[in-house]
Amino acid sequence: MSGYYHSRKENIIAILTGTFVVSQGVFFLQQADLLTGGTTGLALLLSQFIDLSFGQLYFLLNTPFYLMAWFRMSKRFAITSILSGGMVSVITDNLHHVLEISRLEPMYCAVIGGLLMGLGMLILFRHQTSLGGFNVLVLYLQEKFGMSAGKLQMGIDISILIASFFLVSPVILGCSVIGAIILNLVLAMNHKPGRYQGAAVAS
Repeated sequence: MSGYYHSRKENIIAILTGTFVVSQGVFFLQQADLLTGGTTGLALLLSQFIDLSFGQLYFLLNTPFYLMAWFRMSKRFAITSILSGGMVSVITDNLHHVLEISRLEPMYCAVIGGLLMGLGMLILFRHQTSLGGFNVLVLYLQEKFGMSAGKLQMGIDISILIASFFLVSPVILGCSVIGAIILNLVLAMNHKPGRYQGAAVAS
């Protein structure tokens, strides 16, 4: 698909779709007190100990990476990443107003949460944007050195989950690891250098 250019309308729709799908995934993890990797996992973990919402912590943790995107990648990428990360923060914090889950199976939440987050992030990646956080770092390394974004993200995520070993129960940690693996398998199998190329142009 080399040489294909996304229109501005396609990019806007992709950002709205991707952030909405990611937010659903985060919500499932949040409801079952599960974690994941990256700044999402750190925000979920910290929200259990700090009197700030997930969305507030998530955006604060992502701020240094938005600056990295601005200076190391492109202003357009940085701006769309800030918008995407901000939308995930707002949507996730307000989903409880429209969605209530009466019964939770942690394993199901891990699987569906990982799948939804992976699919949402894939949509964003393919439209040349991200959610900030370690997404920015792995996309930068993929662009500059041809490394697999999915494999890099998986390594970071598993490291963060292992570091939280003493803060959560073994069952929660085990389910969280499975969810993170599923998320990153979606990215590793579907987002490889040179497989899909699209650049934004004004519609």
